[in-house]
Amino acid sequence: MTQSVLTRPPRAETVPAPPTPRRRRGQGVAYLFLSPWILGATLLTIGPMVASLYLSFTDYDLFSAPTWVGFDNYATLFTGDERFWHAAGVTARYVLISVPLKLGVALAVAMLLNRPRKGVGLYRSAFYAPSLLGASVSVALVWRAMFSTDGTVDRVLAAVGLDVGGWVDRPELALLTLVALAVWQFGAPMVIFLAGLKQVPRELHEAAAIDGAGPVRRFAGVTLPLLTPVILFNLVLETIHAFQAFTGAFVVSSGRGGPSDSTLLYTLYLYQRGFTDFRMGYASAMAWVLLVVVAVLTALVFRSARRWVFYAGEDR
Repeated sequence: MTQSVLTRPPRAETVPAPPTPRRRRGQGVAYLFLSPWILGATLLTIGPMVASLYLSFTDYDLFSAPTWVGFDNYATLFTGDERFWHAAGVTARYVLISVPLKLGVALAVAMLLNRPRKGVGLYRSAFYAPSLLGASVSVALVWRAMFSTDGTVDRVLAAVGLDVGGWVDRPELALLTLVALAVWQFGAPMVIFLAGLKQVPRELHEAAAIDGAGPVRRFAGVTLPLLTPVILFNLVLETIHAFQAFTGAFVVSSGRGGPSDSTLLYTLYLYQRGFTDFRMGYASAMAWVLLVVVAVLTALVFRSARRWVFYAGEDR
């Protein structure tokens, strides 16, 4: 018995039509509008990055031509520079303390502002305002005056019987001054958390309340899992920002990282090497080490997100 097999004729391959003159003109207009961004990215980002990578393999003092030294700068960083490791340790402590505290305060305030109440828009603006001031020198100067010996914080603590002296003058407390400055600028992650809270379905909270779940259990079982994508976003951004912190440490310590190098953040030490010691090649090597460290940590955070980030509609 012969069985006939019906086969479809092969499809003719569609060849894209050549761009018409009108389409070419449209592409030209698009590139014209994109040209400021392209020029800015090339001249202000890509170009300096390539130059910095080259300088990291040279001995360059800003005044004479760079001299190629290969991997000597990197070898000195890891084997012959104790202040490099000290600055890395100070920065690690700063990141590990400031980022969780900042995110915790931002989430707590966002939950308070998520409730309908009179004048909530004014409160949101007031809490977001410190983030607009951000890393300004004026704010850092005010912060230094507040936490110095006989400053506002010192007087308030002395009035309640806690005479600890000026925070910026004590090695064990100076870094906490920078942490407090970072936490005070919680406005940006607060706004992002607030947007995430608006997306949590109210029906889920009502159903959990009917089942007898209290506020804490509803937060842990409903709100927190649905906020994990927002938490991931804020965690990555704030970690990167914390590694880049510079202005506060520079102003509070008068550019020295004191007392006893207790506020010597990595970026401040990089600045000292490049613009105080005029070792720009060495500073460029430090910058690329920082870039690699931040990239690796970001990749690890994204990899760990598979275990703790929950997306709506996803099977676990």
